[in-house]
Amino acid sequence: MATDQQEHLKIEQLQHQSQDEIEVIAGRERENLEGWIPALASEAEVRDALEKAFDYRGDVTITRKDGSVVEGYLYDRHSASTLETSVVRIIPTPAKGATTTATQRVMVPYSEIAALNFSGRDTAAGKTFEAWVKKYWEKKAAGEKNIQIEPEKLD
Repeated sequence: MATDQQEHLKIEQLQHQSQDEIEVIAGRERENLEGWIPALASEAEVRDALEKAFDYRGDVTITRKDGSVVEGYLYDRHSASTLETSVVRIIPTPAKGATTTATQRVMVPYSEIAALNFSGRDTAAGKTFEAWVKKYWEKKAAGEKNIQIEPEKLD
């Protein structure tokens, strides 16, 4: 995810371009974050890693400074002026064998995060429109009729 300064510069750049030029500007680069454990040595590294975790389409594992662990989907974050007032919100992964899917959402201040691991499978990896079109043409070339590309089961 881009920093605030990078976002500001991009917006400023877009204000000086025509609509036709904007149509062909490349999108953001997708990083392969699955399995990544970022260094969280500085405030900037913590903020950058948590922005990437927010954009990530899989589960993350957060280890707090007290040793407790929260694993789940990071669905929201609030980046404030200090790490103490900045928080992430997570929907925890249900425990194995749990009979209910209802889980209590967890808020973790940035200042309490000792480690971050992009532990879950990135469910959006390889799901580009180009990949969908490639699968379509492979099925058509194989002689299939009434082609439908179904989404994968997430288990």
